Amino acid sequence: MGGPFARSIRVRTALGLAVLAAAAGVAVLPHPGDTAYADVTPTRSTITAADGKDYWVQNHLVTDAIDTQQKALAKDGKRPEYLIVWAGDENAADTVVPDVKNVPGSLSDPAGTARDGAPGSDFLAVVDVTSGSPTYGTVLNTGTVGPLVENEPHHMQYVWHKGEKIYAGGLYSAATYVFDVSRLPSLQLSGVTLPVQTPCGSVPDAYWVLKDGTAYGTYMGGPVAPGPCRYTHGEVRTGNGFAGTPGEVVRLGQNGQVLSESPAAVSTPEDSKLCVNTPSLQVPSCANPHGIQVREDLDAMVTSDYAEPRNIILDPVKAPSPYLRRPTVRTWDISDRNHPKVKSVSYLPIGPRAEPDTPLYWENRAVMETTVTNLPGHKGAFAQTMQGGAIFYTSDITAENPVWKEVFDDWAAVKLFEGGGSSPGDNGGWIQTSPDDKTLYHAVIGRKKGTLGPDDPGTTGGIYSLDIAKLVDAGDDYDCDITTRDQAVNGGSGADCPKVRGTVTIGDAPAGGPHWGALDNLVAGEDGFYRETDHPRRLATSNYFVARTSLDGDHRVCLVDIARDGSLSVDRSFTDEVTGQPCVSFDRADWPHGPAGHAKPHSMLFVVNDDDIK
Repeated sequence: MGGPFARSIRVRTALGLAVLAAAAGVAVLPHPGDTAYADVTPTRSTITAADGKDYWVQNHLVTDAIDTQQKALAKDGKRPEYLIVWAGDENAADTVVPDVKNVPGSLSDPAGTARDGAPGSDFLAVVDVTSGSPTYGTVLNTGTVGPLVENEPHHMQYVWHKGEKIYAGGLYSAATYVFDVSRLPSLQLSGVTLPVQTPCGSVPDAYWVLKDGTAYGTYMGGPVAPGPCRYTHGEVRTGNGFAGTPGEVVRLGQNGQVLSESPAAVSTPEDSKLCVNTPSLQVPSCANPHGIQVREDLDAMVTSDYAEPRNIILDPVKAPSPYLRRPTVRTWDISDRNHPKVKSVSYLPIGPRAEPDTPLYWENRAVMETTVTNLPGHKGAFAQTMQGGAIFYTSDITAENPVWKEVFDDWAAVKLFEGGGSSPGDNGGWIQTSPDDKTLYHAVIGRKKGTLGPDDPGTTGGIYSLDIAKLVDAGDDYDCDITTRDQAVNGGSGADCPKVRGTVTIGDAPAGGPHWGALDNLVAGEDGFYRETDHPRRLATSNYFVARTSLDGDHRVCLVDIARDGSLSVDRSFTDEVTGQPCVSFDRADWPHGPAGHAKPHSMLFVVNDDDIK
């Protein structure tokens, strides 16, 4: 689009965005001037945090693309849907040891083109995912956060519902950002939670938003300072410091205020062999909560313990013990929403393919994620292991001591990926039940070649889905079990064991697959308004974990279509606006906020404006 008419459209759109920004209480800033995007309207939303300093999100709204989108959708009676992606700036600190010779400014890369040097701004990307939109796959806004850099953006909540704010964590900064997304594509900052407000925990990981709009967050790491720490309701636990053990669960208000800190560790010692701490603790604990899901109707919460976090980002130094990766799942009583209490600590069983001399790859190793069932009458939950490559299930999270059993081994699914592979050390991540409790979705990064020995071909990555209807409907009487290696490879014994519904390979090489995913729980009706659905027809994935663990990924965000028969396929019409290739690449030179270079997309959510959903 060019000429005087085009310029007038852009001016009107920019003025309209400025008016909206003023109504939202955000500042309109001068054009950044150094971006390849021709028409960008910068606005800033600022709050004062607990330390007395200003924090902000600065929008960089791509005026011409937004105008194109809104005109086309209005003509067709449609309303926009967005994918919100929480991404970090890639810089020299992300360089793993084998690539040190290529860091910016080195002899092999004097111009610094291999990877950006100094840390830049982390950001939320707002991507158009409206079916039929002319800007489908286009980044319409980047909301850069400041003044903190090197947040290492990690997780948000698992799914967005109407009226919710977005809670987004910084793994390294130990900060939680709360964003108002009610007026997309513009973003507003509602609050920031800083380490000074959460002295008993660090390394925020994942969030669950309650019906009242507040949220629980898992803080995987130990207290900010080593030693005893007193929680909100008087409990005291002794920890070994920032990013150590034990972690906690924090309840957050909609402006980022801390409503309560609750210990994830029990007061008595946990298994001293299975729960190694570095430095050691007098009361050993595996309490490093990563995943979190809630059933408010049951007054129950489940968290999964992954690892003592500071020991997994030390490349090339490897964690001194495989037992720093945890085998435990915790259930909680949340009848007092402001005072969650650990009800049980369960050690997942080892499994039939475990080799005595490789405990790092036992089936129960590194319980990264958990997911609950959703429907009344169902009380079960699933948990998956990142190093173990297995899925476990309990039929009742309200029991005093839930019984967890292995019900599926990744091997039975990843062998169906292009290139195939096996499950030990396959780096599984995101796991999520469908709203109707019939399907389970799981993301697998894959395993690098040579991980298990010189002849190891590695494992490719992707997404697979399982039919779990019979298992969940069986209640406490399910008979699925995995007791032999053959059952692990081929799908378990028992008529109600989960069965593979669909698989899709994502990533071109072993260990190049997705770590995270999100179901699209929104569907547009004939009236143009969105409603929540129990039958999602697509999901999103991101190919990035944490660069300093050496699991970096290719930084692509993909959409995957879910057919009625459960089969999965990459949406090839969701293409990058720069390369024209399927999936949106975050490895690009220019962004709406300037020539910032490559970025690391970790998590994402499907969101629409509050006025566009019923």
